[in-house]
Amino acid sequence: MSTIALIGFGEAAQAFVAGWKTVEGSPIKAPITTFDIKIKSSDHRRGLLDACARLEVLSGESPREATTGKRAVFSLVTADRALEAAKMVAAYLEKDALYLDCNSCSPSTKVAAAKIVEEAGARYVDVAVMAPVYPARHRTPLLLAGSDAAKAEALLTRLGMNARVAGDTIGQASSIKMLRSVMIKGFEALTAECVLAARRAGVEDAVLASLQASDPGIDWAARSSYNLERMMVHGTRRAAEMEEVAVTLRDLGLPDGMASSAVDWQRRIGNLGLSAADLSLTERVDLILEHLLS
Repeated sequence: MSTIALIGFGEAAQAFVAGWKTVEGSPIKAPITTFDIKIKSSDHRRGLLDACARLEVLSGESPREATTGKRAVFSLVTADRALEAAKMVAAYLEKDALYLDCNSCSPSTKVAAAKIVEEAGARYVDVAVMAPVYPARHRTPLLLAGSDAAKAEALLTRLGMNARVAGDTIGQASSIKMLRSVMIKGFEALTAECVLAARRAGVEDAVLASLQASDPGIDWAARSSYNLERMMVHGTRRAAEMEEVAVTLRDLGLPDGMASSAVDWQRRIGNLGLSAADLSLTERVDLILEHLLS
């Protein structure tokens, strides 16, 4: 079994590692290593090292230290850093090592990253993470694309992961992810604009009741609360993803107005840095409005 390195050690990477540890007869026979840029930050270094210690992962001080000798490298950074990550590690990848780019990027960004990785002698796989990593962790659905997708699928299956091949062309998996996000992250942005304005106008109960009557298949209050929680906790990262969605739409020759507007709402709410834990819909709305309008 090939050894594993992770580029980026945030929520997704930690969820995968925690899940791998539950796999009976795990094929991971050597310590997992990671390089995360936070190691260079005096503000974030201790938190990163604590997370690594908790999951028994070795934190490298450099990309070279983390990736040397590793046969599978997972890239799990933010969408806006994915191409930079590929450039940063390419020179240190082992020949024929799998580089699994799990970042939420446009197909054109994935193609550019693949060129860098493959010119360095490694094998690039376009990976799309198709759902939140909690609670499923390593069982989160993944789509794979590229000429080495089948090889990657075999590896991920041995790791107990839930992956399937979407196609043999780089960008096929990410296209599905990006265009799905028009709806999912766009719906979140629409939720924010609708519910925050309704609360300001004092008509939120009537608006939610009208939505419920129009489409009773959705619990509108619960879904609105969930959508706002996603934006409060992950809005900054989602904004970076939606910028890549906008690139995808432009590459297809289509207008990107919805995606670009979603970038703005995701970033506005994410940048507030608010905790969403254990709050009702009304409490979340009021907390956002308090900070948004201050």
